[in-house]
Amino acid sequence: MKLSRRNLVLGALLSAFVLTGCGKKEEAANVQAPTTPAAEVKEYVVGTDAAYAPFEFENDQKQAEGFDIDVVTAIADKAGIKVKFINTPWEGIFASLNNGDRDALVSAITITDERKASMDFSEPYFEARQLIVVAKDAKVAKFGDLKGMKVAVQTGTTGDELVQKLLGKTSADIKRFESTPLALKELESGGVQAVVADNGVVINYLKNNADKGLISVEDKDSFHPEYYGVAVKKGNAELLGKVNEGLKAIKADGTYDKIYAKWFGENK
Repeated sequence: MKLSRRNLVLGALLSAFVLTGCGKKEEAANVQAPTTPAAEVKEYVVGTDAAYAPFEFENDQKQAEGFDIDVVTAIADKAGIKVKFINTPWEGIFASLNNGDRDALVSAITITDERKASMDFSEPYFEARQLIVVAKDAKVAKFGDLKGMKVAVQTGTTGDELVQKLLGKTSADIKRFESTPLALKELESGGVQAVVADNGVVINYLKNNADKGLISVEDKDSFHPEYYGVAVKKGNAELLGKVNEGLKAIKADGTYDKIYAKWFGENK
């Protein structure tokens, strides 16, 4: 059967309409709905005095390493935040927190009532104690034996405070240094007769300087346990909550124990 010219035209128009409609449907099917941008992860600046191995020290690339660095990095990972470590001298480390240059501090900082008055602390992440370091042949068995001796300490530390109480706040027999390793070097050279400092740093130093003829003396009656915490600016409840959340998580899943064993060679 032949088709009229009018029918042919109508048929062509109908075919074009169907094809056009299908094309629009396919095009619409390929259009993706706009995606919501992922929320930006907040980065916090953490101050650390990177001269306190094995807790924090600078590697050859001038990057901070150590037990504290690994702990806070793991905390941040669990809490869903980012951290950036900046080497900050001990003498100005607390001022950097109070004036807002740092969001948090991790630097083997002992939690004390005096410090809690001006900053907030996380739950403790390390138990420490003071040790006395002397020459092998020294007649020192307890803290009180240091009376009349020249003693080196790191400025502003618990060791500094304890030696002040024993020898007197203005005693000329107290020699202060920017770091515990410098104080120990002074002992090696004979400039002082003893050093009082945190156990973690002392143990690490003696292990790596076994040929220097130094030993550590423990006095549990004079030196009570201390606890390190991550410090944040007074009233920063949001960040403090994230730190405590992350700390709880790494203790629960074994991450903390692995970090402890890495730096101290034994399980917590």
